Amino acid sequence: MNRISRRTLIQGTAAGAAIAAFGIGNHAFAADNPKVTVGSTNYTEQFILAEMLGFLLKDEGYDVTTEHNIGGTFVIHEARNHGDIDVHVEYTGSALTILGKDVSEVREEGDSPAEVADKVYEVVKNDYEDEWNAIWLDPLGMNNTYALAMRRAQAEDLGIEKISDLDGHAGDLVLGASQEFLAREDGLPGVEDLYGISFKDAHGMESGLMYQALDNEDVDVISAFATDGRIPAMDFVLLEDDKGFFPPYYGCPVVRGELIEKAPETKDILNQLAGMLDNETMAKLNYRVDGDGEEFVDVARDWLVEQKLISE
Repeated sequence: MNRISRRTLIQGTAAGAAIAAFGIGNHAFAADNPKVTVGSTNYTEQFILAEMLGFLLKDEGYDVTTEHNIGGTFVIHEARNHGDIDVHVEYTGSALTILGKDVSEVREEGDSPAEVADKVYEVVKNDYEDEWNAIWLDPLGMNNTYALAMRRAQAEDLGIEKISDLDGHAGDLVLGASQEFLAREDGLPGVEDLYGISFKDAHGMESGLMYQALDNEDVDVISAFATDGRIPAMDFVLLEDDKGFFPPYYGCPVVRGELIEKAPETKDILNQLAGMLDNETMAKLNYRVDGDGEEFVDVARDWLVEQKLISE
């Protein structure tokens, strides 16, 4: 996704200070409301979603600090457990990995993708509360699963439509992927094992650089995200995961139980987003940042105002 400039971070901090001082919309901060820290990991979708959660809480009178670029999945998980942040958006597939479980342990023969998604959600929801007193709220709507993407012209020339079609070709192809994807069992190691393929080479790179590297023909395949708006904009194709390797990655707010106990209404405030952000919607919002150069804070706020979820 994209690299955030120092100017953007300074602007965001300044904006946050102004909001903290004067309140937002028609709401002043209530003295008895706990302060809330919202966190994000290190890519555009996370930045946008964290800002949305923050704006919803601010609009109801909460004093909110938003911390971006905390790190990868495991880093932000520990940040929440240690109380450094109170709420963030997590993905069901990532949470399954944190729990040391595999989707094959959840899936039963004959299950539809929707049934698998529901089962994974129930597992992570129950286990997170039991293990860490972390409360999963309702899914936002999008399934930002990992995917492999190629340039359309090359994929068509090689006759590659699904991951299985890489067999016989992968040895001549270079993969570009995030460092996390290269190491995670639900990433490259698992893909190569299940599909019996091995790429010629694999380069770790920032998520935002992968798409340009693919467009420039520096790599042939990338680890993409299903909700990234650059995929259709750059005419890339997602390869069908025909063996169902990647688990569902439905995004959901995860909240420290202590915050829910102190302010139970925060659950309903944040659940206003439930089901509102499908893949198409999220991809368009991501592209407004990654493709059109808008600030993620503006994209988040403008969309919430359009949906009448916060005051202008």
